[in-house]
Amino acid sequence: MEIGSFLELDLSISGEWYSEEKNIARLNSARAGIFHALRVLNCSTIYIPFYLCPSVATFLKKKNVHIQQYYISTEFDPILDHVGDDAAVLLVNYFGILANDFLAGWSRKFKHVIIDNCPAFFNPPIEGCYNVYSTRKFFGVPDGCYVIGKDAEKYTDEYNTDYSSDTSLFLLKRHEVGSSASYNERMLNEERIDNSDILNMSLLTRKLLSAIDYQRIKTLRILNFRRSCELYQGINLIQPEAFINAESIPMVYPLVVEEKHLVDQLREKQIYTGRWWNNVLRQVDANTFEAWLSNYMLPLPIDQRYGEMEIKHIHATIKDCLLSNY
Repeated sequence: MEIGSFLELDLSISGEWYSEEKNIARLNSARAGIFHALRVLNCSTIYIPFYLCPSVATFLKKKNVHIQQYYISTEFDPILDHVGDDAAVLLVNYFGILANDFLAGWSRKFKHVIIDNCPAFFNPPIEGCYNVYSTRKFFGVPDGCYVIGKDAEKYTDEYNTDYSSDTSLFLLKRHEVGSSASYNERMLNEERIDNSDILNMSLLTRKLLSAIDYQRIKTLRILNFRRSCELYQGINLIQPEAFINAESIPMVYPLVVEEKHLVDQLREKQIYTGRWWNNVLRQVDANTFEAWLSNYMLPLPIDQRYGEMEIKHIHATIKDCLLSNY
Protein backbone atom coordinates (compact mmCIF):
# COMPACT_ATOMS: atom_id res chain seq x y z
CA MET A 1 0.00 0.00 0.00
CA GLU A 2 1.44 3.35 -1.09
CA ILE A 3 0.23 6.49 0.66
CA GLY A 4 1.22 10.09 -0.11
CA SER A 5 3.27 11.67 -2.89
CA PHE A 6 1.64 13.35 -5.89
CA LEU A 7 -1.94 13.12 -7.18
CA GLU A 8 -3.07 11.15 -10.17
CA LEU A 9 -5.73 12.15 -12.70
CA ASP A 10 -9.29 12.83 -11.55
CA LEU A 11 -11.63 12.79 -14.54
CA SER A 12 -15.38 13.35 -14.52
CA ILE A 13 -17.71 15.99 -15.97
CA SER A 14 -17.77 19.28 -14.10
CA GLY A 15 -16.25 22.54 -15.33
CA GLU A 16 -13.63 24.74 -13.72
CA TRP A 17 -14.22 25.61 -10.08
CA TYR A 18 -13.08 29.18 -10.72
CA SER A 19 -14.64 30.17 -14.00
CA GLU A 20 -15.04 33.95 -13.81
CA GLU A 21 -14.47 35.66 -17.14
CA LYS A 22 -13.09 38.79 -15.48
CA ASN A 23 -10.85 39.42 -12.49
CA ILE A 24 -9.05 36.10 -12.95
CA ALA A 25 -5.70 35.07 -14.37
CA ARG A 26 -4.91 31.48 -15.26
CA LEU A 27 -1.15 30.98 -15.01
CA ASN A 28 1.35 28.15 -14.86
CA SER A 29 2.51 28.23 -11.21
CA ALA A 30 1.72 29.86 -7.88
CA ARG A 31 5.10 31.58 -7.70
CA ALA A 32 4.31 33.14 -11.08
CA GLY A 33 0.88 34.06 -9.73
CA ILE A 34 2.40 35.94 -6.80
CA PHE A 35 4.67 37.86 -9.16
CA HIS A 36 1.73 38.60 -11.46
CA ALA A 37 -0.24 40.00 -8.51
CA LEU A 38 2.70 42.27 -7.71
CA ARG A 39 2.68 43.53 -11.30
CA VAL A 40 -1.02 44.37 -11.11
CA LEU A 41 -0.47 46.08 -7.75
CA ASN A 42 2.55 47.94 -9.17
CA CYS A 43 4.65 46.89 -6.17
CA SER A 44 8.34 46.04 -6.36
CA THR A 45 8.70 45.07 -2.68
CA ILE A 46 7.01 42.18 -0.92
CA TYR A 47 7.00 40.94 2.68
CA ILE A 48 6.97 37.13 2.79
CA PRO A 49 7.16 34.80 5.80
CA PHE A 50 10.32 32.85 6.57
CA TYR A 51 8.18 29.71 6.71
CA LEU A 52 7.48 29.41 3.00
CA CYS A 53 8.46 27.27 0.03
CA PRO A 54 11.87 28.56 -1.17
CA SER A 55 10.77 28.50 -4.83
CA VAL A 56 8.72 31.66 -4.22
CA ALA A 57 11.69 33.77 -3.14
CA THR A 58 13.89 32.26 -5.86
CA PHE A 59 11.41 33.19 -8.58
CA LEU A 60 10.76 36.69 -7.25
CA LYS A 61 14.47 37.44 -6.96
CA LYS A 62 14.91 36.51 -10.62
CA LYS A 63 12.26 39.13 -11.33
CA ASN A 64 14.18 41.76 -9.33
CA VAL A 65 11.54 41.95 -6.61
CA HIS A 66 12.83 43.30 -3.30
CA ILE A 67 12.06 40.77 -0.56
CA GLN A 68 11.60 41.37 3.16
CA GLN A 69 10.92 38.40 5.44
CA TYR A 70 8.87 38.17 8.59
CA TYR A 71 8.18 35.72 11.41
CA ILE A 72 4.85 34.23 12.47
CA SER A 73 3.54 33.59 15.97
CA THR A 74 2.50 30.20 17.32
CA GLU A 75 -1.03 31.22 16.36
CA PHE A 76 0.10 31.91 12.76
CA ASP A 77 -0.23 35.67 13.18
CA PRO A 78 2.25 37.63 11.04
CA ILE A 79 4.76 39.54 13.15
CA LEU A 80 5.03 42.79 11.22
CA ASP A 81 5.55 46.25 12.71
CA HIS A 82 5.38 48.52 9.69
CA VAL A 83 4.78 48.01 5.98
CA GLY A 84 5.00 50.94 3.59
CA ASP A 85 2.15 51.73 1.23
CA ASP A 86 4.40 50.88 -1.74
CA ALA A 87 4.94 47.27 -0.60
CA ALA A 88 2.76 44.16 -0.62
CA VAL A 89 2.34 41.55 2.11
CA LEU A 90 1.99 37.84 1.37
CA LEU A 91 -0.30 36.12 3.88
CA VAL A 92 -0.08 32.33 3.77
CA ASN A 93 -3.00 30.05 4.52
CA TYR A 94 -0.84 27.45 6.24
CA PHE A 95 -1.84 23.85 5.47
CA GLY A 96 -5.24 25.24 4.41
CA ILE A 97 -6.43 25.42 8.03
CA LEU A 98 -6.70 29.21 8.44
CA ALA A 99 -10.27 30.49 8.22
CA ASN A 100 -11.13 33.37 5.91
CA ASP A 101 -12.14 35.55 8.85
CA PHE A 102 -8.61 35.25 10.23
CA LEU A 103 -6.97 36.12 6.90
CA ALA A 104 -9.44 38.89 6.12
CA GLY A 105 -8.80 40.47 9.52
CA TRP A 106 -5.08 40.62 8.88
CA SER A 107 -5.53 41.79 5.29
CA ARG A 108 -7.25 44.94 6.50
CA LYS A 109 -4.09 46.00 8.32
CA PHE A 110 -2.10 46.51 5.10
CA LYS A 111 -2.71 48.41 1.89
CA HIS A 112 -1.60 45.71 -0.59
CA VAL A 113 -2.21 42.06 0.28
CA ILE A 114 -1.72 38.81 -1.61
CA ILE A 115 -3.32 35.73 -0.06
CA ASP A 116 -1.39 32.51 -0.66
CA ASN A 117 -4.27 30.06 -0.80
CA CYS A 118 -2.17 27.34 -2.45
CA PRO A 119 -2.92 24.95 0.44
CA ALA A 120 -6.61 26.00 0.44
CA PHE A 121 -7.96 25.72 -3.08
CA PHE A 122 -11.61 25.95 -2.07
CA ASN A 123 -11.32 28.96 0.26
CA PRO A 124 -13.40 31.77 -1.29
CA PRO A 125 -11.43 34.79 -2.53
CA ILE A 126 -11.10 37.61 -0.01
CA GLU A 127 -12.29 40.93 -1.35
CA GLY A 128 -9.73 43.68 -1.69
CA CYS A 129 -6.86 41.18 -2.00
CA TYR A 130 -5.25 39.13 -4.75
CA ASN A 131 -5.94 35.47 -4.05
CA VAL A 132 -3.51 32.90 -5.44
CA TYR A 133 -4.53 29.24 -5.82
CA SER A 134 -2.44 26.25 -6.87
CA THR A 135 -4.09 23.49 -8.87
CA ARG A 136 -1.21 21.00 -8.66
CA LYS A 137 -1.47 20.76 -4.87
CA PHE A 138 -5.07 19.54 -5.03
CA PHE A 139 -5.52 17.75 -8.36
CA GLY A 140 -3.64 15.57 -10.81
CA VAL A 141 -2.60 18.24 -13.32
CA PRO A 142 0.85 19.16 -14.69
CA ASP A 143 0.73 22.92 -13.99
CA GLY A 144 -1.71 25.62 -13.02
CA CYS A 145 -2.55 28.60 -10.84
CA TYR A 146 -5.45 31.00 -10.49
CA VAL A 147 -5.05 34.61 -9.43
CA ILE A 148 -8.35 36.25 -8.46
CA GLY A 149 -8.78 39.94 -7.66
CA LYS A 150 -9.57 43.29 -9.23
CA ASP A 151 -8.24 43.44 -12.81
CA ALA A 152 -6.31 40.21 -12.29
CA GLU A 153 -6.50 39.47 -16.01
CA LYS A 154 -4.28 42.51 -16.69
CA TYR A 155 -1.01 41.69 -18.53
CA THR A 156 -2.02 38.08 -19.25
CA ASP A 157 -2.09 38.80 -22.99
CA GLU A 158 1.66 39.48 -22.71
CA TYR A 159 2.46 35.94 -21.54
CA ASN A 160 3.05 32.88 -23.67
CA THR A 161 0.99 29.76 -22.98
CA ASP A 162 2.57 26.86 -21.12
CA TYR A 163 2.98 23.50 -22.87
CA SER A 164 2.92 20.58 -20.48
CA SER A 165 2.01 17.37 -22.29
CA ASP A 166 5.67 16.42 -22.91
CA THR A 167 6.25 16.10 -19.16
CA SER A 168 2.84 14.80 -18.10
CA LEU A 169 3.59 11.09 -18.42
CA PHE A 170 3.84 10.75 -14.65
CA LEU A 171 0.09 11.33 -14.33
CA LEU A 172 -0.61 8.25 -16.46
CA LYS A 173 2.22 6.04 -15.18
CA ARG A 174 1.11 6.54 -11.59
CA HIS A 175 -2.08 4.61 -12.35
CA GLU A 176 -0.14 1.59 -13.63
CA VAL A 177 3.14 1.49 -11.68
CA GLY A 178 2.52 3.65 -8.57
CA SER A 179 4.13 6.82 -7.30
CA SER A 180 7.60 5.43 -6.55
CA ALA A 181 8.15 4.00 -10.03
CA SER A 182 6.92 7.17 -11.76
CA TYR A 183 8.57 9.67 -9.41
CA ASN A 184 11.44 10.47 -11.78
CA GLU A 185 8.97 11.51 -14.50
CA ARG A 186 7.14 13.66 -11.99
CA MET A 187 10.40 15.40 -11.07
CA LEU A 188 11.06 16.16 -14.76
CA ASN A 189 7.79 18.09 -14.77
CA GLU A 190 8.82 19.90 -11.57
CA GLU A 191 12.14 20.81 -13.18
CA ARG A 192 10.31 22.19 -16.21
CA ILE A 193 8.20 24.42 -13.97
CA ASP A 194 11.26 25.51 -11.96
CA ASN A 195 12.91 26.65 -15.18
CA SER A 196 9.82 28.35 -16.63
CA ASP A 197 9.05 32.03 -16.75
CA ILE A 198 5.56 33.34 -16.03
CA LEU A 199 3.19 31.69 -18.50
CA ASN A 200 -0.52 31.26 -19.03
CA MET A 201 -1.98 27.94 -17.90
CA SER A 202 -1.46 25.10 -20.35
CA LEU A 203 -4.41 24.00 -22.45
CA LEU A 204 -4.00 20.46 -21.12
CA THR A 205 -4.33 21.59 -17.53
CA ARG A 206 -7.33 23.75 -18.24
CA LYS A 207 -9.00 20.81 -19.98
CA LEU A 208 -8.29 18.53 -17.03
CA LEU A 209 -9.60 21.12 -14.58
CA SER A 210 -12.86 21.20 -16.50
CA ALA A 211 -13.30 17.46 -15.93
CA ILE A 212 -13.01 17.20 -12.14
CA ASP A 213 -15.74 16.30 -9.66
CA TYR A 214 -14.96 19.10 -7.22
CA GLN A 215 -17.81 18.36 -4.82
CA ARG A 216 -16.64 14.78 -4.36
CA ILE A 217 -13.11 15.98 -3.64
CA LYS A 218 -14.32 18.58 -1.13
CA THR A 219 -16.38 15.98 0.70
CA LEU A 220 -13.59 13.41 0.90
CA ARG A 221 -10.95 15.89 2.01
CA ILE A 222 -13.01 17.36 4.83
CA LEU A 223 -14.04 13.88 6.02
CA ASN A 224 -10.43 12.73 6.08
CA PHE A 225 -9.37 15.88 7.89
CA ARG A 226 -12.01 15.35 10.57
CA ARG A 227 -11.02 11.71 10.94
CA SER A 228 -7.41 12.76 11.38
CA CYS A 229 -8.33 15.38 13.97
CA GLU A 230 -10.03 12.69 16.05
CA LEU A 231 -7.21 10.17 15.71
CA TYR A 232 -4.34 12.54 16.56
CA GLN A 233 -6.07 14.55 19.29
CA GLY A 234 -3.81 13.18 21.98
CA ILE A 235 -0.62 13.22 19.89
CA ASN A 236 -0.50 16.43 17.87
CA LEU A 237 1.36 19.32 19.49
CA ILE A 238 -0.74 21.80 17.50
CA GLN A 239 -4.52 21.78 17.14
CA PRO A 240 -5.38 22.36 13.45
CA GLU A 241 -9.13 22.20 14.05
CA ALA A 242 -8.91 25.33 16.22
CA PHE A 243 -8.22 27.54 13.20
CA ILE A 244 -10.69 26.34 10.57
CA ASN A 245 -14.31 27.16 9.77
CA ALA A 246 -17.02 25.47 7.69
CA GLU A 247 -15.47 26.74 4.43
CA SER A 248 -12.00 25.31 5.12
CA ILE A 249 -10.89 22.35 3.02
CA PRO A 250 -7.26 21.74 4.05
CA MET A 251 -4.55 20.42 1.76
CA VAL A 252 -3.02 18.16 4.43
CA TYR A 253 -3.36 17.31 8.09
CA PRO A 254 -0.37 18.96 9.82
CA LEU A 255 0.88 16.59 12.49
CA VAL A 256 3.57 17.91 14.82
CA VAL A 257 5.39 15.36 16.97
CA GLU A 258 8.94 15.85 18.18
CA GLU A 259 10.41 12.81 16.43
CA LYS A 260 12.88 13.77 13.71
CA HIS A 261 13.20 10.25 12.32
CA LEU A 262 9.47 9.60 11.95
CA VAL A 263 9.41 10.77 8.34
CA ASP A 264 12.09 8.20 7.45
CA GLN A 265 10.32 5.44 9.34
CA LEU A 266 7.11 6.16 7.44
CA ARG A 267 8.94 6.21 4.10
CA GLU A 268 10.22 2.71 4.82
CA LYS A 269 6.60 1.65 5.17
CA GLN A 270 5.64 3.38 1.88
CA ILE A 271 3.90 6.33 3.52
CA TYR A 272 5.39 9.43 1.92
CA THR A 273 5.10 12.73 3.74
CA GLY A 274 8.47 14.47 3.59
CA ARG A 275 9.37 17.61 5.51
CA TRP A 276 8.36 21.05 4.35
CA TRP A 277 10.94 23.72 3.75
CA ASN A 278 14.05 22.58 5.61
CA ASN A 279 15.78 25.60 4.05
CA VAL A 280 14.07 27.61 6.80
CA LEU A 281 16.48 26.08 9.32
CA ARG A 282 19.34 27.97 7.67
CA GLN A 283 17.48 31.28 7.94
CA VAL A 284 16.03 31.37 11.46
CA ASP A 285 17.14 30.70 15.02
CA ALA A 286 16.68 27.17 16.33
CA ASN A 287 14.21 28.29 19.01
CA THR A 288 11.70 29.88 16.61
CA PHE A 289 8.27 28.55 15.73
CA GLU A 290 9.41 28.32 12.10
CA ALA A 291 12.33 26.06 13.00
CA TRP A 292 10.08 23.89 15.17
CA LEU A 293 7.62 23.39 12.31
CA SER A 294 10.43 22.69 9.84
CA ASN A 295 11.89 20.07 12.16
CA TYR A 296 8.76 18.30 13.30
CA MET A 297 5.70 18.96 11.11
CA LEU A 298 4.53 16.04 8.95
CA PRO A 299 2.00 16.92 6.22
CA LEU A 300 -0.19 13.82 6.33
CA PRO A 301 -2.23 13.09 3.18
CA ILE A 302 -6.00 13.51 3.49
CA ASP A 303 -6.83 13.88 -0.20
CA GLN A 304 -9.43 12.30 -2.43
CA ARG A 305 -7.46 9.11 -3.09
CA TYR A 306 -8.14 7.88 0.43
CA GLY A 307 -10.90 6.99 2.82
CA GLU A 308 -11.33 5.78 6.39
CA MET A 309 -9.23 2.64 5.88
CA GLU A 310 -6.14 4.54 4.66
CA ILE A 311 -6.44 7.28 7.29
CA LYS A 312 -6.61 4.66 10.04
CA HIS A 313 -3.69 2.78 8.48
CA ILE A 314 -1.54 5.93 8.57
CA HIS A 315 -2.49 6.50 12.21
CA ALA A 316 -1.76 2.90 13.23
CA THR A 317 1.62 3.00 11.48
CA ILE A 318 2.58 6.28 13.18
CA LYS A 319 1.47 4.93 16.54
CA ASP A 320 3.62 1.81 16.06
CA CYS A 321 6.62 3.93 15.02
CA LEU A 322 6.29 6.19 18.05
CA LEU A 323 5.99 3.22 20.40
CA SER A 324 9.08 1.61 18.88
CA ASN A 325 11.06 4.79 19.53
CA TYR A 326 10.64 4.50 23.28
